[in-house]
Amino acid sequence: MTNTKTAALSKTFTAFFESEKSSGILLIVCTLISLAIANSALEPAYRGLWQSYLAGLSVEHWVNDALMAVFFLFVGLELERELYVGELSNFRNALLPIVAAVGGIFVPALIHFGLNAGTPTQMGIGIPMATDIAFALGVLALLGSRIPASLKIFLTALAVMDDLGAIIVIAVFYTAQFSLAHLLGALAVFAALLALNRVFRVMALWPYLLGGALMWFLMYKSGVHATIAGVLLAFAIPFSAKAEDEHSPSHRLEHFLHKPVAFIILPIFALANTGIVIGSGWQNDLLSTNSAGIIAGLILGKPLGITLLSLLAVSIGLCRLPGDLQWRHIFGAGLLGGIGFTMSIFITNLAFAGNVEVINASKMAILLASFTAGLLGFVWLRLCRQTTAASA
Repeated sequence: MTNTKTAALSKTFTAFFESEKSSGILLIVCTLISLAIANSALEPAYRGLWQSYLAGLSVEHWVNDALMAVFFLFVGLELERELYVGELSNFRNALLPIVAAVGGIFVPALIHFGLNAGTPTQMGIGIPMATDIAFALGVLALLGSRIPASLKIFLTALAVMDDLGAIIVIAVFYTAQFSLAHLLGALAVFAALLALNRVFRVMALWPYLLGGALMWFLMYKSGVHATIAGVLLAFAIPFSAKAEDEHSPSHRLEHFLHKPVAFIILPIFALANTGIVIGSGWQNDLLSTNSAGIIAGLILGKPLGITLLSLLAVSIGLCRLPGDLQWRHIFGAGLLGGIGFTMSIFITNLAFAGNVEVINASKMAILLASFTAGLLGFVWLRLCRQTTAASA
């Protein structure tokens, strides 16, 4: 008789996981609304709304640079929690999703690079690297309670590390008109916020939020994408593992941002960025090397990279597979990892800034690949669930 080890899910994680189901559904609805309006008589007015200017920047720019900085702040807070008290706090437990994330980042990137090396679309290499945590966990939530608890934790840790990888890629490869003076200014603010935390033990949130706003402005002026300021701010805010459920400023802010990010910021991002005009030759756009790299990277590269590198790491004894998981579950998580959506669209806007035709084609490839990956992951894990129930 095989012993099964069910991972304990914290109250914070359970609330997080449950809300992702609703958030994923809302993102789908917003995407469908955006697509419908963009291909109707309302398209000029809809495009004009996002291209209208407010305080020197377009509304779309504010969404992608300012609102998404709040999203990245939230991702940073999630990552901080995982590192202190979550799945990533135990190095041996953290190794499997870390290794899986590395495979899920590099194999899709290699597929895209292999198809686009030396061409103008080579800059799209970062697009298939990302996993949309809201959609991936939303699909997993639809499968119900028979899915092993460790799979939920594994996929969450994998997606968080995936986001971290995407953040690094954005910072390194998608920087425009670099200004060293502004970057040093942003880093100086970050250092001051760290001092408030580690030296002066300031526990109030408002000094960090004010400093974060200044850091965002300086990062924006530096040419490094301003959303990186959100991640840096997250790691400057005090976190106490012992008081994680009540008093930690980091935990309080994460709890406060959870629903606004899931139900306001990401839906607005979807509305602003998925208004794709589907022209008569849209099928040809999907046959381009860039679109092929995105689709193959997300649908094939993600599950192969995640599964094969995880298998290698366990085989050589670097890490272990949780007791209630089997390799078919890891492959299913890899399929769900192919849901790129939010981060993939975000990187598309950076990679091909100003090239509307390539951006639209890339977004269509992302939507098609993400839908396919989500459907395949759902069907695969549902079959796994039925097989497990039949053998019980």
